[in-house]
Amino acid sequence: MTLSDNDVEPTATSRGLRSARELEGHLRWLDTFTPAALGVLATASGIYTYLGVSTLLEATGSMKFFAAIAYSIAVSVGIFVFWSYMMRLLPAMRTASGFLGLTLAMFMGSLAIIAMSSWLNAAALAGGAAVEQHLASTVQDYQRSLERAHFVAVSAQGLERDVARARQSFEDLSEQEQSGNLSGTAGQGAVFRLLNQKADELRALELQIAAQNEPIERAFNEGNGILSRMRTLIVDPGPVDQRSVTFSEESVRLAGVITTLRQLQVAQLVVRAAEDLSASVVLPELDGRTASIRGDQQATIGAFLQALNNRATTLRDAAAEVAAMPQPEESTYTPISSADAVIRYAGNFVPSWAGAIAIDLLPGVLVFILAVTQAAIRSGREGTAVEDTMTVADLRRSMVAFSEIEASMAHKSGNVPKAVESGQEGPTVVKSNQSG
Repeated sequence: MTLSDNDVEPTATSRGLRSARELEGHLRWLDTFTPAALGVLATASGIYTYLGVSTLLEATGSMKFFAAIAYSIAVSVGIFVFWSYMMRLLPAMRTASGFLGLTLAMFMGSLAIIAMSSWLNAAALAGGAAVEQHLASTVQDYQRSLERAHFVAVSAQGLERDVARARQSFEDLSEQEQSGNLSGTAGQGAVFRLLNQKADELRALELQIAAQNEPIERAFNEGNGILSRMRTLIVDPGPVDQRSVTFSEESVRLAGVITTLRQLQVAQLVVRAAEDLSASVVLPELDGRTASIRGDQQATIGAFLQALNNRATTLRDAAAEVAAMPQPEESTYTPISSADAVIRYAGNFVPSWAGAIAIDLLPGVLVFILAVTQAAIRSGREGTAVEDTMTVADLRRSMVAFSEIEASMAHKSGNVPKAVESGQEGPTVVKSNQSG
């Protein structure tokens, strides 16, 4: 046997109606505690907002307390009112334009809540850890600067070997000149004195470079000691604000050590000394007994000056290469509030940010749940007649209303039933006027 559409349609309609009534029953039960739950969420957000905003206010005493309380109460009330509006109005929208408009308003309100509350909640949840992260990042910057300054200074100390080689070569030449193997005339004549002059200049520069070794190592060890104390301050117990003050003092000392290391590197000194090595030559008077000897001395001095220029150029190039090394970046510790630290290092505190935002925007999920449920209810009731949707309670209220209407009509026509005039209960009977 085949069922007609008329046989199937009432069954589908009744199922949709029963589903709609079931969903309405669930919503009535959920409405009994939803406002209280929303109030708890708003209050919790206000408490964390109070903790976060307290770190930003510069005032002290009662003024700071009342200012933070006022702000947190305003946030709690704003969150409660905003989501109450959304829970009531958005699910009730029947048109696409109304639904999209309120959805846009909800997103804008959510952004406002994040701006005025969520980041302060994150500061309360992870503010101390974020400040410690800032301290750790600062220590790493200072360590890189210290190591870079030490590396450049030590590299400049390596020029001591170049200076020593140049000095040794001039000393060897002076010995050859003294024995007569250079200019052909033995003794300590003009060429010998010129060679010793430049050897003495290089020896003085060599000693000056060597004297920097101990100060460089002492400054580097002092900087490492300061870094060790700064790392200890990061993990020490106690309020991070107090530790930040001590950390700032240590950072100033460390900056001074790094500056000292930069001043101790001798690359520029060697560059200037190499330039002076060939530019400041005092030629001695030729003291050969004969013109031939003086000619040999002059030729030897010419060859020496050429070798001196080559040595000076090599030494200057080596020193310039060290001087051109990248210098350590300027590191400065800047104190930061917990709220700013949470924003700067947000990537390191994703769980805290997620919790701070969720406590404010969780009601948005409830709004969409209500919207879907209300749409399902409307879909279940669609196409049903009024008499199909009436309950026994609705029928009872309709009968009472009908009785009241009959009584009112009877009063207006002047035919009041005796039962009504005597106050007796019972059905109301309205008699019609008969003509004649």
